[in-house]
Amino acid sequence: MATSMKDMIMTSVAARKEYAHAKISVVGVGQVGMACAFSVMLQGVASELCLVDVQPDKLRGEMLDLQHGLAFVKKITIKADTDYEVTANSKICIVTAGARQREGETRLDLVQKNVKIFQHIIPQLVKHSPNTILLIVSNPVDVLTYVAWKISGLPRNRVIGSGTNLDSSRFRFLMGERLGIAPSSCHGWVIGEHGDSSVAIWSGVNVAGTRLLTINPEIGTDKDEENWGDIHRQVVQSAYQIIKLKGYTSWAIGVSVSTLCSSVLRDTNSIYAVSVFAKGLHGIDQDVCLSLPCVLGENGITEVMLQQLQPEELAQLQKSAKVMGETLTSIKCCHV
Repeated sequence: MATSMKDMIMTSVAARKEYAHAKISVVGVGQVGMACAFSVMLQGVASELCLVDVQPDKLRGEMLDLQHGLAFVKKITIKADTDYEVTANSKICIVTAGARQREGETRLDLVQKNVKIFQHIIPQLVKHSPNTILLIVSNPVDVLTYVAWKISGLPRNRVIGSGTNLDSSRFRFLMGERLGIAPSSCHGWVIGEHGDSSVAIWSGVNVAGTRLLTINPEIGTDKDEENWGDIHRQVVQSAYQIIKLKGYTSWAIGVSVSTLCSSVLRDTNSIYAVSVFAKGLHGIDQDVCLSLPCVLGENGITEVMLQQLQPEELAQLQKSAKVMGETLTSIKCCHV
């Protein structure tokens, strides 16, 4: 038997040691799915990355494109297949598949189309990775997080929606632009729906521990002469604006999702605004998922932070929950 090239250039000293397997699967290789995959690869979050889609040619093309960059990043194995078996034993399954939001279409307009898609995807993921954490990104994310939770049968701590983590990042960016400082030094939260009824928590906005509300009691209201409330309006319109300009959003949500994955796989217990089952919190009495600040670690969502909301903020959050509840009622025919 001929000696292989490998045997000619190296000799074995010891068996290779198995390492902790941090596998992430991404369902959907559209713009959002690939932004998530690219961010996971670039940030060195996972040891294995698997892609799933119904389009075999595009799927293979995206896999090869990522693989050809492996010489420049931390060690990661990248696979792809139309068969969900490739996702087996994933620590996290990121779901980005679904109909794309079009210009002039709200996130809630997408719901009926994407519920049907989820009824196919979610059982396949849970079948092959019964201990996985589902990270839902497809829109409308709050509704689909609830749908995924119900379909999957997983405990609520292991079904997470990307939620308003991105909205909060947009909020902090716009604050930083106004103040001329880094977004990371601006602290503020957007909670509730990832969409039109989201709630900016002005009572908690601060820079270096200085609450802006203390300096300007009218901040975020129509009485504010500096019109800080326009920042939240820009956050709400951000996706619509980007979709109008380039046809879709991708890069920021990709980085956001990769950061959430990092918190789970590295058990950092960091706090992010993600979509979680919210009934019983802040007076919410609907069966809905909404974004609230949550502690993320190896077991998914371990705690929900109970913010001290102002009466008007609480009312807005409960209104947002009502919007979600009405939407979920409209899809009961889908046996969610």
